[in-house]
Amino acid sequence: MASSAGISKGTVPYPGPIPVRRRPGAVGRRSEKRILNSSAPALERGLSELQQVEVNLEASNGTLWAYMRPDGRPCQNPGMLADFKRLQDGIERSFAANCLDIKYFVFGSRFPGVFSLGGDLQLFASKIRAGDEAALINYGNSCVDVLHRNMNALNLPIITVGLVQGDALGGGFEGLLSFDVIIAEKGTKFGFPEILFGLFPGMGAYSFLARRLGTIKAQELILGGRTYSAEEMHELGIVHILAERGQGEAAVRSYIAGNHRRRNGQQAIYQAAREVDRISLEELRKIVTVWAAAAMNLTDRDLSIMERLVTAQDRLIAKAPPAKPCEVRIHG
Repeated sequence: MASSAGISKGTVPYPGPIPVRRRPGAVGRRSEKRILNSSAPALERGLSELQQVEVNLEASNGTLWAYMRPDGRPCQNPGMLADFKRLQDGIERSFAANCLDIKYFVFGSRFPGVFSLGGDLQLFASKIRAGDEAALINYGNSCVDVLHRNMNALNLPIITVGLVQGDALGGGFEGLLSFDVIIAEKGTKFGFPEILFGLFPGMGAYSFLARRLGTIKAQELILGGRTYSAEEMHELGIVHILAERGQGEAAVRSYIAGNHRRRNGQQAIYQAAREVDRISLEELRKIVTVWAAAAMNLTDRDLSIMERLVTAQDRLIAKAPPAKPCEVRIHG
């Protein structure tokens, strides 16, 4: 892999113009300026404030990689949701400014053994105890706004790839369903534990699963409360490509390399599929209100279970290695 041409860490201001190096022997090939303009002002504005998402742009194959680096528990806290929106806004602005031309967007996690554990349960419990239903709706709407944009690939000619190198539970699994392609390492786990404390995944899971698997199977996955292996999800057609343990990124690269000639047709069929099985933002937001109303009816026992899960998530933080600062890397 080519060396990094520009790095921004933590809250340090993003560097100025970002040089993009040509690979040796690239003379005569399509100019890499079509992938990334050297000044990339729109991209800078979109990525300079990211706190919990690491971004790597590989100009050589037109791939933008993004990895969650959660601040605390590996869940979708409000700060991470804000980062998701900033990232999406930055990509859209960069395309509009004609300074970014990527073909693939790959999304994964840097937290060891975990893709995402889903919603911010500590936030949920506190808002429910405070009787703040509006805050739950605002949180849910933030989630489905990001999910709906991703489901539509930001209305750009790109293929979205969810890379699963650790467990994806609750909202983490839910978010994955918005990607065109899911590539998961063997042994990773998927599931919706919400029913264990009297709730359901209210940010898109039912909408996606009912269209893909039918309502009966969707309800079985959601109401069963059990976890499934990546292998089982592959058999159901939810996971598209299985990778060996530790080989998730290699599997993504293999997929991209092998997809070169048919990428245009594949991206178009994903777009057509969205027209056939359209999921509106209005539908997703209505389900959020159903979810929030159900949350307000949870008992003290339900909330205690939720809070015990938060404690278990906190133990994961203690076992994880120290978090590294988020970075923005541009590779030639």
